[in-house]
Amino acid sequence: MAKFAKKKDGDLPAVSTASLPDIVFMLLFFFMTVTTMKDSSLLVENTLPNASEIKKLEKKDRVIYIYVGKPTQEYQKVFGTEPKIQLNDKFANVDEVGSYILAERAKKPQEIQNVLTTALKVDKDANMGLIADIKQQLREVNALKVNYTTYEGNAFNNLQ
Repeated sequence: MAKFAKKKDGDLPAVSTASLPDIVFMLLFFFMTVTTMKDSSLLVENTLPNASEIKKLEKKDRVIYIYVGKPTQEYQKVFGTEPKIQLNDKFANVDEVGSYILAERAKKPQEIQNVLTTALKVDKDANMGLIADIKQQLREVNALKVNYTTYEGNAFNNLQ
């Protein structure tokens, strides 16, 4: 008679890897849906001022951003240290603000084109003359809903 080998009790069964592709794709779809893409990189220094009376914007898809501040270290050799306007990922002159707003408005769906808000993210050390010129350009293209982006805090801290 043949002898049969006795099964060892200490062996663990092999781990099944059949469901690993399902888990990987489930994680991939999760991160694809919750990740937001960065709109533009900041080319200007942007230390926002403090304000005591603030209101949060509800719908971010109805906002067009304009950044104002002095260029960052890497751009100061080319553009100097005077405050500049950043529209999307490039520096711009005051004359280009109106056409930028019109182009951004045209990209939006028809039903929200009349309710767009222009958000000015202005460095607290920027001069008010540049801001007044930007606001004049906004008036010319009928972009009258303007928001100044700030941090919540005591407004008297801006004087320092």
